[in-house]
Amino acid sequence: MTRTIRLAVLGMSHDHVWDFIKHAQTTPGVDIVVAADPDSILRAKAVAHGIATTSADTHAVLTRSDIDAVAIFADNRASVALGIAAAQRGMHVLVEKPIAADYAGAVALTQAAHRAGVSLMVNWPIAWWATVQYAISLIERGRIGRLFQVQYRAAHGGPRELGCSPQFVDWLYDPYRNGAGVIMDYCCYGAALTCMFLGLPARVTAVAGRLCKDDLPAEDNAVLVMQHASAISTATASWTQQGHLSSYEPMFYGDKGTLVVRGGKLLLSDAEHDEGTVLRVPKVAPGYTHAVEHFAAVIRGDVALMALCSPQVALMAQHVLEAGVISANTNEAVSLPLPPAA
Repeated sequence: MTRTIRLAVLGMSHDHVWDFIKHAQTTPGVDIVVAADPDSILRAKAVAHGIATTSADTHAVLTRSDIDAVAIFADNRASVALGIAAAQRGMHVLVEKPIAADYAGAVALTQAAHRAGVSLMVNWPIAWWATVQYAISLIERGRIGRLFQVQYRAAHGGPRELGCSPQFVDWLYDPYRNGAGVIMDYCCYGAALTCMFLGLPARVTAVAGRLCKDDLPAEDNAVLVMQHASAISTATASWTQQGHLSSYEPMFYGDKGTLVVRGGKLLLSDAEHDEGTVLRVPKVAPGYTHAVEHFAAVIRGDVALMALCSPQVALMAQHVLEAGVISANTNEAVSLPLPPAA
């Protein structure tokens, strides 16, 4: 009989929480026992989504004895403190991408989970795309040869324009709670994909600016370049793009082929398919359908934590993002690893 994983949701200001709750309610062997957030509007929304028990005190929830794991959907900075507190109590931790607001927070959370011997999973929404999972598999098997470039652009008209909740928008536009602006929110995807395959780059260069939204306290567009010894990758991001042309299309360039995720399809070009061909993408394996299913399967020991959602990849990506913020602010390339904080 499958062991039931008893979850607490900590923080609900990140709009990804509602899909997570929906998936949890339809995943066998998973039970959300409480959802906590100081915002009464969000607690009421949780009740409307079928959560029977809510709390205004996220930290008080951690004193309960009936919780196996936590799923954290607070702002990037608050999520670190909640994750550390949960890990110290022996609870497994799921946190939203990128993992923290800064590199120091990412280090603190990963170290806390390691010391406690609990699972730490970082939820990247693109990890559950069948096309991305298959592309990763093909690259790992050498289908496109040696990887020399990863390219990913994440862009839309902005959180406010997209219809994100006021609670979500409030902290996304706050450089302290988010960690930056669009660099942290959207360059993180390209950074994570690059680091997963190529490791930590030797140098990062970023250019960012407030190009269209003069009322924002943070940058609304950014380009981040990651240099390895034999690879150059880019992560670009925008909160001002009209439409989604060119957005959310991971591209992987190898010396024997190119893979592009586009429009729900996976395209391959190589010596035999110069203009590209659509690949048949297999069905996602059990345990890898969405974040809830994967988190529960990892906790039970049924599957290994996928690399993209690992703390190791998130830590490298956060390292890159921190270098990107520094580079954008100083107009200089930044070498990695960064020197230890004083």
